[in-house]
Amino acid sequence: MKCNRLAALAAVGASLAMSSLLAAGKPNTLTPRQIEDGWILLFDGETAFGWQNAKSSGWTVENGCLTCRAPGAGRLLRTTTEFADFELELEVQAQGGATAAVFVRCPGEASPGEDNSYEAVLAGKDAGWSAGDIRAVARATTKPAGKGWRRFTIIARGGALLLEQNAGVLSGAVNLPIRRGRLALWAKGAGQVRVRNVRLRPLGLQSIFNGKDLSGWRVLPGHKSVYSVTPDGWLNVRNGSGDLQTEKTYGDFVLQLDIISNGDHLNSGVFFRAIPGKFWSGYESQIRNQWRDGDRTKPVDYGTGGIYNRQPARKVVSSDYKWFTKTIIAHGRHIAVWVDGCQVSDWTDPRPPNENARVGYRAKPGVISLQGHDPTTNLSFRNIRVMEYPPAQP
Repeated sequence: MKCNRLAALAAVGASLAMSSLLAAGKPNTLTPRQIEDGWILLFDGETAFGWQNAKSSGWTVENGCLTCRAPGAGRLLRTTTEFADFELELEVQAQGGATAAVFVRCPGEASPGEDNSYEAVLAGKDAGWSAGDIRAVARATTKPAGKGWRRFTIIARGGALLLEQNAGVLSGAVNLPIRRGRLALWAKGAGQVRVRNVRLRPLGLQSIFNGKDLSGWRVLPGHKSVYSVTPDGWLNVRNGSGDLQTEKTYGDFVLQLDIISNGDHLNSGVFFRAIPGKFWSGYESQIRNQWRDGDRTKPVDYGTGGIYNRQPARKVVSSDYKWFTKTIIAHGRHIAVWVDGCQVSDWTDPRPPNENARVGYRAKPGVISLQGHDPTTNLSFRNIRVMEYPPAQP
């Protein structure tokens, strides 16, 4: 068992070196290299978008930090999105004897605890567990954080969990049964906890486009779009309308892909949980790099990353003639989208169930499809990769 444990920790620890190679950018931003490597921001330094009930939970946004003052018996702040396998980085400052921790793979609405999530103690103590512990799993203490900032990395891969501080492994465990869930920040005590530079890189994504041909994809017949693979290995769509669908279906997943619009304000979209063989069905993550009045917070036609006909993007991050990376996470009724690492939509489907997600809530797996919209369509896609989520906890 000891050998198996060490082997598993070595496997998850292999990616730790990558984070140390990434160039440091401005607080709460990503470098081009981090975007290319698939990192997304969970906090933009300005708002609590993507976090559940921040104000009522006692957390605020102050000077580019998620801040909790005098948390007392404890204040919990959850993400709205669930994550499966990932590498998480964050910087923490705990003052005045406060305790800071992060819970991993938390249940939806229930309070996280030893039996349904995993707590990594980052500063101070919680229920006898000290900084550096992964509570109820493994134990390896370090000095309290004090007044300075400390940077932590948490890697969750399959049944293994690893906590690292400043390139030194603090604690680790294997054979963890919980495979997906939300993240939650925890503050406790009389002092103050501040958190910044919260970023996450999904792990375990597999390519679904080989860069050579359309193997694994199917063009719906009877439509005008032309789908092809360019000499550069990109998937290109011209003219419209059209629909290119995966042969495989996906339910809960994380999808990342690079996109370029080769024209002004071109219209396209990424459909998912779509009905196989049915034209333009499913949920649609919009592609349209256009905004009004010179203000990127005023998207035209829902904007890139918006959930078409449901929720506009809160700002248009991407521009025409430039590659950008889109990340889509769908689990149950919840959908979240990031563009170049910035979260632009966060929507939970309130509608009654329906076979077609354009009409109602669809939980059933469906195909992923790339849209050709109209005669002006000319977009390219590359690095299309996906990870299916494991089943939700009962």
